[in-house]
Amino acid sequence: MTVWNDEFDDLLRQFLPYIPPDEQLTADTALRDAGLDSLGTVQLLAALEDRFDVRFKDDALTPETFETPGALWQALSTLLNPVE
Repeated sequence: MTVWNDEFDDLLRQFLPYIPPDEQLTADTALRDAGLDSLGTVQLLAALEDRFDVRFKDDALTPETFETPGALWQALSTLLNPVE
């Protein structure tokens, strides 16, 4: 089970117009089905980078990264907690 923080959840929901506020996001929710389109993906990327003060590397900018909240949180977590 993937658990993300409220800040991530709140930010992500701003780009998912088809998810009601009281509906729980799960790790495998299809973001495209929830309303994340290509423009929203670019805006979400910028918002995540600004909010969490990270920079996604080119290899993380794939459709798979933005497929589900779980995949996106995993990519973000890797940036927030790099393995040395």
